[in-house]
Amino acid sequence: MEGNWLSPEERAAWVRLIAVLELLPGALDSQLRRDAGLTHFDYGVLAMLSEAPDRTLRMTELAGYTNATLPRLSNVVKRLADRGLIERLTCPGDRRATNVRLTETGHEKMAASAPGHVDAVREYVFDSLSPDQVSQLAEIAGTMLERLDPTGVKRPPIDPKVC
Repeated sequence: MEGNWLSPEERAAWVRLIAVLELLPGALDSQLRRDAGLTHFDYGVLAMLSEAPDRTLRMTELAGYTNATLPRLSNVVKRLADRGLIERLTCPGDRRATNVRLTETGHEKMAASAPGHVDAVREYVFDSLSPDQVSQLAEIAGTMLERLDPTGVKRPPIDPKVC
């Protein structure tokens, strides 16, 4: 067998990382569906809009921030708009583009959903880590993101006060 195989330490880290990547989204999705009637992806869309200037983003920008294809995002936006949580608007600077804005109802839904989501994030991620491990996690994730997204197109600005 040829190849640049993982060392035992790398393999152990990799297997654990894959398990976290598989289990964590489902755990967060279950909490949000149960408590807020939202999927984890729905929540991510609402969160990106809640942090944007005027609670509005262009669809292409929102797709980048949520790592979604435009068809997938269009389906979610339609569903959220049907619930009155967001609205589609023609982009004033480019009539061919579409903006998405968080409605007041959507903002209220975010405000009501956020505490339970933060509790779940704490339970599944941060409660088991020391402060040093939280710093290490931030550094490791940042290094990996720089490799995966070197231009930063998929990374929204991070407000340290918001989950």
